[in-house]
Amino acid sequence: MMAVRFLQLDVFCTRAGGGNPLAVVIGADDWPEPAFQAFARWTNLVETTYLLRASSPGASYRLRIHTPEREIPFAGHPTVGSAHAALQCGLVQPVSGLLVQECGAGLLPIRVDGSGRGRRIFVKAPPATVLIDGIEARSRVGTLLDGLSLGALGVAFVEGGRRWWLAELAEESALRQWRPDHRAIGELARASDSLGLCVFARSAQGGYQLVVRAFPAGVGIVEDPASGAANALIAAYIA
Repeated sequence: MMAVRFLQLDVFCTRAGGGNPLAVVIGADDWPEPAFQAFARWTNLVETTYLLRASSPGASYRLRIHTPEREIPFAGHPTVGSAHAALQCGLVQPVSGLLVQECGAGLLPIRVDGSGRGRRIFVKAPPATVLIDGIEARSRVGTLLDGLSLGALGVAFVEGGRRWWLAELAEESALRQWRPDHRAIGELARASDSLGLCVFARSAQGGYQLVVRAFPAGVGIVEDPASGAANALIAAYIA
């Protein structure tokens, strides 16, 4: 097996040790298939990505994304972090400020503003579709949300590159204090072929509008510190 380059990044933050960690592997095009999952399991981070040669016309690169348990088609912070790594390592250059990522969710445009530590990266997430909502969605989550007051949007099952159960709570404090049943979230995720449950509440505090907690138990993660894909689905759902 040829030597590859390995980086570890912190995404969605302004200081080392914050945000959401990400492992990025560059040059693993010739790895045997089992090695991708084995290495992702070894890093034990929420996600590990592989920057590979593009196979689709117009793509800047191909990205594979693995959790410690399985490969997934799309994720927010791995997309942003991997684009930054590709630029920092000189693998690609934006064309008119854009990159195109080839991944399991298709070809996704990525806008790049600035450079170096001041670089900002924006991805156009896959379109969101509400699969189940209302009373049916609330019944499907069972007792997971018992004792909590729901917000106006209630519960929904949404797909956009990845499937998530979303739930709006009426109170920010209740969300911050909530101690969920992680085993039950895992069972819900496996039964619905989803990542898990993402719960949010609107905030009256200055500086931010929502508080979000994501529990991707379907891929073996107890709580994700900052899920870009889940936040994109929330934005589409409340728009």
